[in-house]
Amino acid sequence: MSLFVLALPLVASGVLGGAVFQIADLSFLSRLGEAPLAAVIITNQTIRQVVLLMAMGLSFATQSLVSREVGAGNLEAAEHIAGQSIVVGGVIAAVVATIGASFPDVLFALPGPDPSFASYGVPYVRLVFLLNFGVIGTLLFSGILGGAGDTTTPLLVQLVQFGVAILAEWMLIFGNLGAPELGVRGVALGIATGQITAMSLGLWLLFRGKSRVHLRRRHVVPDPKAMAAIAKIAWLPAVQMMGGLASNFAFVRLAGGYGESVQAAFAMSLRIGMIVPMVCFPLAGACATLVGQALGAGDVPRAWRAIGIGVVAHGAIMWTFAGSVVLFRHEIVALLTDDPEVMRHGAEFVFYSGLSFFFFAAYFVVLRSLQGAGDFLVPMALMLANAFLVTIPLAFYLTRVAEVGPVGIVQAQLAGAAFVTCSTGTWLLTGRWARRGAQSAAR
Repeated sequence: MSLFVLALPLVASGVLGGAVFQIADLSFLSRLGEAPLAAVIITNQTIRQVVLLMAMGLSFATQSLVSREVGAGNLEAAEHIAGQSIVVGGVIAAVVATIGASFPDVLFALPGPDPSFASYGVPYVRLVFLLNFGVIGTLLFSGILGGAGDTTTPLLVQLVQFGVAILAEWMLIFGNLGAPELGVRGVALGIATGQITAMSLGLWLLFRGKSRVHLRRRHVVPDPKAMAAIAKIAWLPAVQMMGGLASNFAFVRLAGGYGESVQAAFAMSLRIGMIVPMVCFPLAGACATLVGQALGAGDVPRAWRAIGIGVVAHGAIMWTFAGSVVLFRHEIVALLTDDPEVMRHGAEFVFYSGLSFFFFAAYFVVLRSLQGAGDFLVPMALMLANAFLVTIPLAFYLTRVAEVGPVGIVQAQLAGAAFVTCSTGTWLLTGRWARRGAQSAAR
């Protein structure tokens, strides 16, 4: 029952962020045209992912450490970890903002987008990098409270975030309610407005003692030892997710070799492919919290039960959404474009992306449960092996050697999903993560 108590608010936030907000955002972007749409999506799914992965790695590490301290009854230690993670997040945000402000054109060119996208993409890159502290702050807030077992408060904060972001985008993209008409720049500013609002509200709750974790000034006084301990864990999930990012870079470049229409179609499929995981992934996060707290309390059987229930529940939800995406792929793509070639390729890409969700339904729970147990190294190695030994080489082979066409990109993506799910699941079944997690908690 505790899994569902934690998971229901997380799934609700996933529905809001993965479905309602993403659909509204895509609707706004589609009204700007295919080039602005592709420029924003390529940026979000490649270079901006570097920022998100660092923030998510920090959030996952924080959630894992906080959950184990809470499970062991060490609330002061959990609060100290939370405060130091915020300090680390501030350092990352400052570095990212400096790089984005200095080299936006270089950054946008890295994934090899069509040159016609640059006039939209470069200003967008500059703004999202400068304002990256908002997304880092919101992810950390969710990680801190999620580790403490509170998923309801982050949901309420996200309600505010998405509402503010949608309103701000609508105003700033199209110049509504007297706001300036900023187009693509309005997308970046609107999203950032929602994130900064949520981050400010989250910090207020943490420092005013309105949440399960109460931060005080002493908790955010830089502690190099604690910061190093957090960073030591955080880089592992961040590097792990870099494997997926490297695949996206390779895929965007391969799609670009088939022309602007194919690259735009692939960009759309990437964005559509975000919706189902964003809806379902939070439930896997609840498993991470329960596994971490169970191991912190020395109760390994409870950790196994959380994983088993999580796989069944997550699979049921994700398979339902995945089936809907596969069945209605033509209608979904038609909402974003009326170009026949883009629609044809886009529907084909979305079909294979939808099939990969049938594997990810188990993978996300297994991955987040291992991370909740503090086991980051093996999942990282398996993801990197999948990216550089399976997915990317297979994509190059299918498109360049076997000449199956651009569909080879998503066929390789599907094969990679099967490999990483089976290999990570096999590692989970060895049980070594449970023994290590229990030993770490005992120390």
